[in-house]
Amino acid sequence: MTTKEALQRFEETATYYIDELDQYNMEQLKQKPSEDEWSIGQMVQHLINSALNMHLPNMDQCLVPSLDTLQSLSEKTEAGAAAFAQESFPPIRIQVPPSPQYTPAQPESKEQLIQGLQTVIQRMQEIEPTLEHVSTQTTVAHPSFGGLCAEEWFLLVEMHYRHHLLQLNRLKTNFGS
Repeated sequence: MTTKEALQRFEETATYYIDELDQYNMEQLKQKPSEDEWSIGQMVQHLINSALNMHLPNMDQCLVPSLDTLQSLSEKTEAGAAAFAQESFPPIRIQVPPSPQYTPAQPESKEQLIQGLQTVIQRMQEIEPTLEHVSTQTTVAHPSFGGLCAEEWFLLVEMHYRHHLLQLNRLKTNFGS
């Protein structure tokens, strides 16, 4: 998949999330199916936070390499190679034990979620044209997938948002939707 195709798919998926938010009130967006699961609002917060605080900054590091980035050159892991070969995460549920570092906060408002998604869309639109002439040799390590270049970090955002559609559909069953 090209970065232009990935951007189009990402915009469609992010817009779908925005449209879905309109269907629920804040109480529903904060409702958790169980104590150790996330609400729809927390899941959207996770998507926004991971893009703005991890994926996009790591992409930026690849675009403007520093000595730190150059020292982190690494190969993709087996899981990373498989995900990129399939252009998607495996359709499995990934659960991480709740923790203050990883568990997203409940959203303060629906507008906060919509604004966050729009910010990620805007950043993806700004970055995509810059990826055409960037070296694939400069990588930043992903905790599970190994070394990813700027284009792979970009593609990862789209794959991540698409992967969480499975979780959204599972969470929506709580409302009989």
